[in-house]
Amino acid sequence: MDTAKAITHISLCAGYGGIDIGLKRCLPTLRTILVSEIEAYAVANLVAKMEAGQLGPAPIWTDLKTLPLDCIPKGVSILSGGFPCQPFSASGKHEGDEDPRHLFPYIKNAIRIIQPGLVFLENVEGIISAKLKSDQWADPAGTPVLLHVIRELERVGYHATAGVFSAAECGAPHQRKRVFILANARREHREVSSRWELSAEQITGGNGETRRAWPARPGEPQHEWEEPRVISELDRATDGTTSGLDATANRVDRLRLLGNGVVPDTCEVAFRTLYKELVDGNNNSSGSGS
Repeated sequence: MDTAKAITHISLCAGYGGIDIGLKRCLPTLRTILVSEIEAYAVANLVAKMEAGQLGPAPIWTDLKTLPLDCIPKGVSILSGGFPCQPFSASGKHEGDEDPRHLFPYIKNAIRIIQPGLVFLENVEGIISAKLKSDQWADPAGTPVLLHVIRELERVGYHATAGVFSAAECGAPHQRKRVFILANARREHREVSSRWELSAEQITGGNGETRRAWPARPGEPQHEWEEPRVISELDRATDGTTSGLDATANRVDRLRLLGNGVVPDTCEVAFRTLYKELVDGNNNSSGSGS
């Protein structure tokens, strides 16, 4: 592919930009052209990152439900979304698809209209065991939510795969398991949905080892590269999640930001792994004549 050409990206339900940062590590020419995020504190964090040069400048639309999809160029390279986890979280009210914060239908509609080449989604592990409660969808009540999401992506013209990835496997001192879903446009849709191709070598290159290190845990000797432990762990996060914000900001807001966000290291590993799986699967299907 022409690596000098920007890979365009739309980030929905962006949080603090964890998916954006992780994708940028995989795709250095990634250029985010639109961000959607409703939480005021998360928006402030995104703006701070843009001003600090940690994220590229992009317009931010606060309400995904009112996003003017017809005004967005069709055929962007990647559309990502960490759609709200509260409907499916083990600590939530378990209202599932009946929760007003269930935004996947809006993301699916955006995918249908914008027709991105790749779709990259994230949610909590709870969508594996959660079941649809309502019969208003194409799948009947009782269908596992993850299965429903994959089927919905197939219905709008995509092949999809999914996996569970944790921050711990990237070297973090906590589990933080998340489900990631990656889908690419089926061959018959690619002419209208994408004008670009990514090589497997570009995405999966390298030895797969984590290039970054996490701070020493409380009670452990600090690394040489760490600043003296005179401020909170939250205020010196090494993955860029809280940087750019006043250290005196409301601790509840900061904890909420981190709790709802995506660890960039996990996102990077998930994207590389699932992309290779999609490419291998497509090659096998082509070889079998299907």
